[in-house]
Amino acid sequence: MSTVVETDVLIVGSGPAGASAALALSTYGVPNIVVTRYASLADTPRAHITNQRTMEVLRDLGVEQDVIAQATPQHLMGNTTFCTSLAGEELGRVRSWGNDPLVQAAHELASPTRMCDMPQHLMEPVLVDAAVARGTSLRFQTEYLSHTQDADGVTVTVRDRLRGDTYEIRAKYLIGADGGRSKVAEDAGLPMSGQMGVAGSINIVFEADLARYTAHRPSTLYWVLAPGATVGGIGAGLVRCVRPWNEWLIVWGYDVTAGAPDLTTEYAESVVRQLVGDDEIPVTIKSSSAWTVNEMYAETYSAGRVFCAGDATHRHPPSNGLGSNTSIQDSYNLAWKLKLVLDGTAAPKLLDTYTAERAPVGKQVVTRANRSIGETAPIFEALDGLAPQTPEQLWANIAARKDATEAAEKQRARLREAIAFKVYEFNAHGVDLNQRYASAAIVPDGTPAETFARDPELHHQPTSRPGARVPHAWLTSGARTLSTLDTVGKGRFTLLTGIGGEGWIRAAEAQDVEIATVVVGPGQQCEDPYGDWARLSEISDAGALLVRPDGFVAFRHATAAPDAGALLSDALRRILGHA
Repeated sequence: MSTVVETDVLIVGSGPAGASAALALSTYGVPNIVVTRYASLADTPRAHITNQRTMEVLRDLGVEQDVIAQATPQHLMGNTTFCTSLAGEELGRVRSWGNDPLVQAAHELASPTRMCDMPQHLMEPVLVDAAVARGTSLRFQTEYLSHTQDADGVTVTVRDRLRGDTYEIRAKYLIGADGGRSKVAEDAGLPMSGQMGVAGSINIVFEADLARYTAHRPSTLYWVLAPGATVGGIGAGLVRCVRPWNEWLIVWGYDVTAGAPDLTTEYAESVVRQLVGDDEIPVTIKSSSAWTVNEMYAETYSAGRVFCAGDATHRHPPSNGLGSNTSIQDSYNLAWKLKLVLDGTAAPKLLDTYTAERAPVGKQVVTRANRSIGETAPIFEALDGLAPQTPEQLWANIAARKDATEAAEKQRARLREAIAFKVYEFNAHGVDLNQRYASAAIVPDGTPAETFARDPELHHQPTSRPGARVPHAWLTSGARTLSTLDTVGKGRFTLLTGIGGEGWIRAAEAQDVEIATVVVGPGQQCEDPYGDWARLSEISDAGALLVRPDGFVAFRHATAAPDAGALLSDALRRILGHA
């Protein structure tokens, strides 16, 4: 066996979770190696919806503009259409992904970023290229085999798939970001809840100029209600736009108990023809693959010095577009904690807060995504299309909605209501932004438990409560306009205060931990011209918010305090695991 390779953090997997972990760690100056058993990055679109919180993470890590340059913009994402085929009858639409005017306003108020559609085969190179440029060592065709732990680190055995030999990598910490069949998670013995292989699905990637059927109703997703669409899959047939309007991905179900069909080019083209509804348009099949719908989540995200992230810990269908978002946010949560533990600022028990904070999010995502599949059934029910029947009967049921009868009017109403209810899949703004952390890295301020004024899955509710992401408000600094989120992050803590908060500034400057300080008010380094921050901060001008490197509020004090130094020191000891 050859000489042992050494690093601070070894990351297994170069997907969204692994690539973003590497990017964050290298941005923070932490040596890391990424190994992947594959010879390249993702070569199929896979995950694609990129929500506002993820864009905030990418903004902080300095790659937001690189993503925007390649992504499909928000305004082309949102006419989610239900139809009998792209060329067939349209049954209704949902204004989606923030494109409903009221939801769009909520998006504008919630964040400095816009969501976009960034397919995984375009996202991974952005993340990996930036990570490597900042110091990550990337090893393709390097397969994780096993690991052993001791008090000081993790020894990982890998195999070079080009040479065929094995060697060891010695790391202080190991991150398993190796997907839904994670061997790292299995070897670490992470306890899982749920079930794999709930239903069968097929992805078919193809090229075709479908502008005549889609450009007038631009969308990321076109849902097809056709015979066989309720067998397996994700609730209906799906035609997904990869790049407007000539690159596409179809999702079609199969009976998982019978096994996947033979994925020949002829079979793939027949499915494409059925869902597009045009037998003449030229189609080029690029690839096809079978996969299963899963409903599984890890109860614990770590074992000793081994941490898992992304699909290794939450395995679910693509409904709601939460997969890569949650994966990137997992890694962002973990990276700053590893950095502070490795440089001696924090105690190792800070890393225990990773599971405490991210496992509830992973469980929620798995539950929400699987529930969204079931919420497609009422659309078929409105058309009497769930019971076994011939294709001719389904088409007759669909046609009947046009009749001038009381029964048809009721059917039309049921169909509208069923389609409108899909807002829980396509406009779940609260699922994206209402994450609340409760852990030892959050210091409660003793205020009453939060109540939500509106549905917390649909509507974002900003708050500066400890455990919530710091609210977005536009500030000015000279001629520059910046978000409150632009004042935090960058791998360090930030203390936000106002006029009269000098005691908090002195307290922050006296700490052994790096804390940036921001004073908001007339004539200060940042001003609040619209008065939004005064309302959203939920503290007086002389109060203070201590914001973690990931943008979450860790400590809040509503007013000035004569003992600010002691209060802040105590809060930091608790947050950093020294208490």
